[in-house]
Formats: sequence, structure tokens, C-alpha cells
Amino acid sequence: MSFAEQIATWDWDDLALTINGKTTVDVQRALAKPKRDLDDFQALISPAAEPFLEQMAQQAAMLTRQRFGHTIQLYIPLYLSNMCSNICTYCGFSMHNPIRRKTLDMAELTEEAHAIKALGFEHLLLVTGESERKVGMDYFRKALPLLRQHFSHLSMEVQPLATEEYAELIGLGLDTVLVYQETYNRRTYAEHHLKGQKTDFDWRLATAERLGEAGIDKIGLGALIGLDDWRVDSFHVAAHLDYLERRFWKTRYSLSFPRLRPCTGGLEPKSVMTDRQLVQLICAYRLLNGQVEISLSTRESASFRDSVLPLGVTTMSAYSSTQPGGYADGRVAQLEQFEISDDRHPQAIATRLKLLGFQPVWKDWDQAFSDGVI
Repeated sequence: MSFAEQIATWDWDDLALTINGKTTVDVQRALAKPKRDLDDFQALISPAAEPFLEQMAQQAAMLTRQRFGHTIQLYIPLYLSNMCSNICTYCGFSMHNPIRRKTLDMAELTEEAHAIKALGFEHLLLVTGESERKVGMDYFRKALPLLRQHFSHLSMEVQPLATEEYAELIGLGLDTVLVYQETYNRRTYAEHHLKGQKTDFDWRLATAERLGEAGIDKIGLGALIGLDDWRVDSFHVAAHLDYLERRFWKTRYSLSFPRLRPCTGGLEPKSVMTDRQLVQLICAYRLLNGQVEISLSTRESASFRDSVLPLGVTTMSAYSSTQPGGYADGRVAQLEQFEISDDRHPQAIATRLKLLGFQPVWKDWDQAFSDGVI
């Protein structure tokens, strides 16, 4: 059974009622168990769990230290292009937005690589709008080998590809792919994805399965919090993770929590998540799964990121620019997908991590170990 077939047997409204109907006894039972299941996760993200946040935080911190120690992996996004063939209601790169479009050529890409390398990063996340014609496989075949010369770990957040295309990119040095379903509610998904390949809910949903079949090292999952009920979407993410771990057990997984924030003239969130509720969600995921990596981006403020570090976070972006060519050209704000909240210099973040008792990790693996030459 595919994951699409699995969730087709669930009713969204029934799940919302079940989660919101969890009781104090359900939460206490979940907290007392050494290993939790998806039913326990529903209790931990329910309103009934909010009074237990301190207990959840203590357990989440303990589990994180047991598996990951006091390390925090640092990475930086590199936007290759803001070209996009989709119309999505919430994205600055959406095709209908009147912004100047830019795709980095290989010379510009080299300049960006040198600028990022000078900041100390070894983990690079490549991001594009979804434009197969402008930034498709022909572009990736040139960009990945170029960037692999400079960085030890390459991740991508681009349009969904076919299994054989992922397998080819893995051969060119790709380590990780992030693919967010945005929302798992098929009806809501259709309301926000109006044109382009991204209108195909099922093709996007099956992307993680194609990645697993291609043999990718790590898959990143998440939902855009705010498009629909955050509790129900987050349950689907947890179920998706559970499904993938059972089917593709050799692959590693990470979770992210991009929040859609209210803004003047922009899309208003259907479901607003408070900072306290985000802490609850992070702790709930950690209590469900002690192995999964948890990432917190620069969408969140510096103070919030610092405060939740001990509770489950293992990976952070730093000094993010959300425009093509945002590092080598002095980071002039233009062409951006969204505004970041934490704009601290990477060395300032590293210093802060150390003061908080964490070890910033710029590079955690070398291909030589896999090649057997050491």
C-alpha cells in the first residue's frame, strides 16, 4: 500500500475530532510509555497536552542528548533560481507575482560557492522555484558536480523528480532531498495550488517513496503550518515518517516546521500556531521518534531558536538569503521568496551555541569514509 492509499482511508474531520478529544489520561499514558505510537502522538499534540509542556520538554531534551549529544549541525540555503511555473497563493516566487526573475549561471554559482565557503559552511541546501524548463535536470547535471567540489554535503529542495532522475543526481553527489507536502488535506491543497505541476497532489505525495526507491541517504519532510489545521497536518507528517521508516529503513529522515505567518496583503493563515504550540509540536515529535533529525530555520526569531535548542532541535540554518545570488553580491534584498527572522552572522550563531553548551558542527562526514580510503 502506498502512503496515498493509506491516507485515503482517513477522514480529515474525524482525525481533528479524535486529536482534540484526547484527554489528560491519554496524555499521561503517552508520557509514561517508553515507546510511543501514532495514537500517543495524537495525545501529545492535543490541547489536553498543553499543561504538560514542561514534562514533555524535559523528556524531549533527555532523548535528544542521548541520541545526538550536544551537537547542532549548521547549513545554509543557496537559491539557484526564482523561476517558477506554478501559481501558489503563499509563495513569493509564484509565477503570477511581478518580480524580476533570475537564474544563476555557472560562473555566478562559483562566486556564490566561494562566498559561502568563506563563511565556514560545508552543508549546502540548494533551492529553486519549480521550473523544469529553466532549472531542470540539464541545469542540475552541471550545478551539482561544480558545487560538490566545494562542499561535503548537498541537499536539494526543488520540484519533484522521477526515481531515475534522483538516482542520477545521487551519482552526481546529492545526499538529501527536502520535499514538503505543504498540506495533506487534498481539498485545501487544491485551493492553494492553482497552476503548474504542483497542482498534482499525488505526484508530490509520492516523491518521498521515489526517493527511497532511488536510494537517497536522507529525506526531509514537513507541512507548511497554517494552510490547514496544524494538528491534523502534523499528524499526517508523523504518519508519513512512520510509513517511510518501515519501508525504507536504510534512509535517514529529518523534519521541519515552516510557519506561515500573518502579513499585510498576504495570505492569512487558516490555523495560527503560537510559539508555545510549536514547542509542544517539537517535543511531541521527539517523544515519538528519538532518531529523527529536527531542523529549525531562520524563519524563526533568534531568541526563539536559542530557547528551543535543548528540546529536540539537531539542525539549524544560518545567515540565510532567500534570493538567487544573495551572498556574493553583498546580500542586497531583492527577488526574495520570504523574509527571514534570524539574520545573525554564522560565526555569531556558532558563538551563541557554544555559550548555550552546544557544539556547532560544520562538517559531520567525509566521503572518504564511504570510499574506504581512510
